[in-house]
Amino acid sequence: MAINLAARYSDQIAEVFTRASFIKGKTAETFDLTGVKTLKVYTPITVEEVDYDRDGGLKRYGEVTEMQDVVQELTMTQDKAFTLTIDKGNNLDQNLVKNAADMLRLQLNEKSTPAADKYAFHRFVTMAGTIAESAKPTKSDIISKIADASQALDDALVPDDNRYLYLTSEMYKLVCTSDEFASVDVLARQSIAKGVCGEVFGMNVVRVPKSYLPENVWFLVAHKDAVLMPYKIADAKVHEDPVGVSGALIEGRHYYDAYVLGAKCGGVYALVKTGLVSAAPVIVGGKITGTGTIRYTLDGSDPRYSDSAKEYVAETVLTAESGCRIRAFATDTSKYPSPVAEG
Repeated sequence: MAINLAARYSDQIAEVFTRASFIKGKTAETFDLTGVKTLKVYTPITVEEVDYDRDGGLKRYGEVTEMQDVVQELTMTQDKAFTLTIDKGNNLDQNLVKNAADMLRLQLNEKSTPAADKYAFHRFVTMAGTIAESAKPTKSDIISKIADASQALDDALVPDDNRYLYLTSEMYKLVCTSDEFASVDVLARQSIAKGVCGEVFGMNVVRVPKSYLPENVWFLVAHKDAVLMPYKIADAKVHEDPVGVSGALIEGRHYYDAYVLGAKCGGVYALVKTGLVSAAPVIVGGKITGTGTIRYTLDGSDPRYSDSAKEYVAETVLTAESGCRIRAFATDTSKYPSPVAEG
């Protein structure tokens, strides 16, 4: 006999995951991946304005061009599973289904949620619109470095609200003991959400365990609308007295993923250790030179997120589409992607 827990406890499971996660609730909710595994996001490409030509006839407003789209394909890749048993001898005085639900909550809190958060942080850093390099911050310069991140988001026209600054306790301590904030109690204000402990430059500060951020990542800034973390519990059930088990066998399966939206990548900024960012490729005369793997686009879209991006073959001469430029970036082993080069 099997009791399906997915329907009976789906709301409770989602609630537990949201409470335990440092990321859930701080990502975009515009796109719903429930029930599907792949989603294509289409972002229209705008055109530059021209001078109005009163004598231009049918071209008074400029050359007529069909609006193009940047396509970003999002596919959920993290398909995880677990199995647990509840021995009948340990369960004589308790309800089987209640135990199964407790085991699921425990699994989410101790294994599933931390693993999903760590994966998401790695993805957000790797896919960030800006990956800056720096020596390890100190209490004398941590505020300046956070100010640089805030400025980068401002320059990218990212909205002021719903900006989150993810810091380890070590970096948070530097902020609290820095000269600029030593006498300011803004960081001590009452939390407005799980893990949120104040503001710096209008960004909500979220203190996370050291093991959650990738190694040698000093901090991450992400606007809520620039990142996605779809998560779905696909199956959870308990089998009573299956072959080989005296008691209950619990099985669970869930899948999820994490993305930075290419059209809003300016809302994600990561500061990493110096030397961990790949060198940007060089584009001259239609040829691209650089180290590592190089991906490029010819339609003006960002090759880090565009569905039209291709891997470059050395010595190939490229020609961009009319009105566009060649754009390329490089990734090297054990390094984060380079800035995007144009030519």
